[in-house]
Amino acid sequence: MTYTFKLRPGLKFSNGDPLTSADVVYSINRAVSKSLNSPVSYYLNLLKDYDKVNSGKIPTLIGDSLLTPDPTTVVIKISKPAAYFLEALSYPTSYVVNQKIVEKYKGGSSPWTDHIQEGAGDGPFKVQSYSHTTGIQLVRNDSYYGPKPKLKTLSVVFYKDEDGMYKAYQAKQLDFTYVPTANVGDVVGKPDYSSTDVLTIRYLSLNYLAKPFDNIKIREAFALAINKDLIVKTAINNAFTATNHIIPSGMPGYDAALTGPEGTTTQGDPAKAKQLLADGMKEEGITTLPSLTLTYYPREQSFKDAMSQIVSMWQTNLGVKVNVNTVARARLLDLENATQNNASLPLWQAGWNADYPDPQDWLTTFFDQGSDYNQFNYGQNHSTAAAEQQQVQQELRKADVTPDQDARMKMYNDAEQKIINDVGWIPLWQEKVHSLTSLKVHNLKLNSQQLIPPDDWSNIYMSA
Repeated sequence: MTYTFKLRPGLKFSNGDPLTSADVVYSINRAVSKSLNSPVSYYLNLLKDYDKVNSGKIPTLIGDSLLTPDPTTVVIKISKPAAYFLEALSYPTSYVVNQKIVEKYKGGSSPWTDHIQEGAGDGPFKVQSYSHTTGIQLVRNDSYYGPKPKLKTLSVVFYKDEDGMYKAYQAKQLDFTYVPTANVGDVVGKPDYSSTDVLTIRYLSLNYLAKPFDNIKIREAFALAINKDLIVKTAINNAFTATNHIIPSGMPGYDAALTGPEGTTTQGDPAKAKQLLADGMKEEGITTLPSLTLTYYPREQSFKDAMSQIVSMWQTNLGVKVNVNTVARARLLDLENATQNNASLPLWQAGWNADYPDPQDWLTTFFDQGSDYNQFNYGQNHSTAAAEQQQVQQELRKADVTPDQDARMKMYNDAEQKIINDVGWIPLWQEKVHSLTSLKVHNLKLNSQQLIPPDDWSNIYMSA
């Protein structure tokens, strides 16, 4: 399948260099090259011969699946039909970089990203200065193709955490801040406060290859023992929204009719959970469960409180003691990546932010056979549901290539409910971003990916 794109005439990088089709294919080819070894190159794995260039079997895709018939035309060939390709192409892996700047600093003592003020970008602002420790100073890019920002300058100040940023705003050192979860109740209703539902789900993972989680009823028991509403109200300070969903509200394919396992709500069902645990243990021929540990990265105190409540609910509602192991984020990622096709990590807390607006990013990415993110071994396990799960995987692949969007969404909805029924995840909550914006700033609004679309800057201004 072939896609042909026409660039807008007269595009320029922020230093005035022309931006042509050659820059587009250079940027995409660079992202998937073996030499770059990008950990997110797989977002472009639909490109024809992606596997060959990514492994180094061929040196480039330029002239192969990436073509430039003229300076304003880009032709991209993909290896198979994929209804989500254009959405995946919107991920930052495909963003255009200035070849001249990248090549100038290749192999040097500092990476090209330390020199972005020389004209590496093409957005509504350009970099005036950049410090790894203090932040980025931006000025209006008058070479931008679209409506120009009203603001002439913009300072992006780096902070180690939200608490520091929040305190700086209170001291009138900033015009915008995120609000830490613990402080949301203090600011709701104030004139400078706003909140936005974001496309982020926090969930628990139970490894299908680790006992006792190879038994579906025991998995259901652990899910139904949790009252997510209570956790969000108390530990999370009502900052987020309890959910049973994999696909978050606001995404294409969100299914308002979806339920938790056994038709439950986000309140769970402790009595049903206790019965399911007893039934599952009887099926397994056991009278006690193996020692269990929940591993998680403590992002902030509210996360610690939430995990403590979950462990307490398992103890109270199931009579099961679960130990807790807190680790650094990098360590948790290593443990997750190492658990595919084995039982090394039985139970952990994780999260996902939308990469692009398509259900494929939530379902096939996590639950298909062979997917790097199928770390809980859905479908490829020894549970009684394994064969049905493999049928769900086939349904997901079919949805991925179905051009009829209504039909696609119905397939994804059906697959999501089946995955939830088998407790592929235990979704906990969908996040919101809470923020404060100085009343001098007008029309600044984050979208559901916590971004400000480039052309929106033409409507944002400050009053005296």
